[in-house]
Amino acid sequence: MRNRATWKRTGGVLVTLGLMLLMPACGHDSRIAPVALPADVPKAPVFAFARDVQARLADKGMDCTNTAGDNSADDHGSTATCVSTVDGDKVLNEISVFAHPQPDRSDIGTSVALRRKSPTFQTLVAAGNWYVWVRPPTHAQAIATALGGVVLPAIGASAPAYPLPTIPAAPRYPTVEALAHDLDQAVGCTGQKVDDLGVLTCDTGGAVGRSPNCATLALYGTAAARDQALRDAIRWKGVPAYLVTAANWTVNLCDYDLADAVATALQGVVVGYDGS
Repeated sequence: MRNRATWKRTGGVLVTLGLMLLMPACGHDSRIAPVALPADVPKAPVFAFARDVQARLADKGMDCTNTAGDNSADDHGSTATCVSTVDGDKVLNEISVFAHPQPDRSDIGTSVALRRKSPTFQTLVAAGNWYVWVRPPTHAQAIATALGGVVLPAIGASAPAYPLPTIPAAPRYPTVEALAHDLDQAVGCTGQKVDDLGVLTCDTGGAVGRSPNCATLALYGTAAARDQALRDAIRWKGVPAYLVTAANWTVNLCDYDLADAVATALQGVVVGYDGS
């Protein structure tokens, strides 16, 4: 196919269709054996509340705006979900602060251990009495530097450095809505919705291709973030994925048959995995 790079792989993989919390963000579950925090997690800084973590991010030039997610406090600690901008990318931070001043570090360690493994594969930043789940994980080190913590990568979830085609340097899009406009002109992009990270979802022309006909559009501040997103999309054994990309954007198509037409219309290339 024209403008297409399709990869084949072998090896088992777990497909995670949704992210769930394995245990409360703060507090102890007596049914789970305690797990110590990794030795390299520093004991400071300590924060009283999740909002203090947000204030530290703001002090470092990474204002973290609250989302509609969980923002709560009780005797066990507090949580907040907020969005920062790092290197032009929106970064979702899910903050958990355990009870101050003497939290049980085994409670924190147990929660951290469960989050880093299958099925959630979360990359965390941690120190003191808190941790932050950072999405996308490519920006975890920037958050760690700002907060004085360390990055705890997901365990068993790293995407191999699959080779990618030469990706055109143009066209660049100033907004995801502008990208959606051109996709709509090519194959349709109706029912547009933008989430907290600035990712836009819409439906392509069902009459043109097949069902499902969803599409997910995203912009990136750096080529590294874009390439990581591409590799993450084509990593799952048995799950086909076809994306069109160029410059600072990707379009992930549920209707694989539209990939070549979209690549031609948007002057991009196809990065695809046939599931085998």
